[in-house]
Amino acid sequence: MSPSLPELPDTWLIEALPRLYREHPDLVQPLLHALLTEHTEVRWSLVIGMYQAGRINLGKAAEFLGMHELDLRERCRMLGIPLRVGPMDLAEAHAEVAAVRVWYTTAAEE
Repeated sequence: MSPSLPELPDTWLIEALPRLYREHPDLVQPLLHALLTEHTEVRWSLVIGMYQAGRINLGKAAEFLGMHELDLRERCRMLGIPLRVGPMDLAEAHAEVAAVRVWYTTAAEE
């Protein structure tokens, strides 16, 4: 039986993790991916936080969450999460048009 190790302080871990990631991404990446795969609430919080901060658009958030953009839009509305209405740039406008076309084609086939 191995001896129990003392728990590391959270603040130390938060400070050390970016350095460890820069120096040994091969060690950290599988852990982060496992965390986000196994804990959907962590993934949701991370992705929605990035959306709310304006770092990603709703379409990219939906992609990261494995949802259709219109479903995510409805879920956000139900949860009271403010939606950024309208595209932020031309590329985002094209992406929104493409997403609606996919949705419309899928809905028409059903």
